[in-house]
Amino acid sequence: MVARPLTAERWQEVAYWPLLIASLAFLVAYSYQVIADIPYPGRGWTVAVLLLTWIVFLVDYLARLVLAPRRWAWFRGHVFDLLIVLLPVLRPLRLLRALTLRRHPRQTQGDALRNRILVYGAATVAILIWIASLAELETERHAPGATITSMGDAVWWSFVTITTVGYGDYTPVTVWGRIIAVGLMAGGIAILGVVTATMSSWIVERANGGRDDAEPATRGQIRALSKQIDALAGRLAAPEPPAASDGSAPPAP
Repeated sequence: MVARPLTAERWQEVAYWPLLIASLAFLVAYSYQVIADIPYPGRGWTVAVLLLTWIVFLVDYLARLVLAPRRWAWFRGHVFDLLIVLLPVLRPLRLLRALTLRRHPRQTQGDALRNRILVYGAATVAILIWIASLAELETERHAPGATITSMGDAVWWSFVTITTVGYGDYTPVTVWGRIIAVGLMAGGIAILGVVTATMSSWIVERANGGRDDAEPATRGQIRALSKQIDALAGRLAAPEPPAASDGSAPPAP
């Protein structure tokens, strides 16, 4: 059997499941490390898992960069992949891809895209809330004057922060805690905007269903219709061939 050449597409197929497993392993190890409040001397296996997942994502990023036909264009178009390597808390977002693999055979391209966006939006909110809660708890728990000292407090704070409600009952007191809060608020606003636009598009499409006659014609449609009218007018204006004197049909041209 001839081995398939290693291309960018082939690499994505090979690395797909290892990356998902690495994302899940990072999420489990980081959650256990923070919730159990393991002191630094006892974080041996969790640190090893986090380091191994970082190596997996780094190898994947470098491999795709090397296999890309135009490396500079690929680098500019995959900034988020670089952020996943640099910011460990973003690695669980790789799990979102597994939620959008299947598509109903009767779905249109527009419906499939909207469903994918909605799934991504809902899953992203859930993962962001969980990861932000862990990061905020780890940052704030032992700080002087901290109000976020348990996982329950951190999850509640993440919910009210991502929705930009901000009751003020729990507030970060450290610089890194406030940076996490800013990122969480920005992410919540962005996700809300995308989901709202997607739902609006779906509602407008359903409201206009079966009303093609009421839709305005495009310039391309008008030009095509004008050409058809001109061709028909040319045929009608063309002189008919004279009939033969013996009454037979005129010869074919």
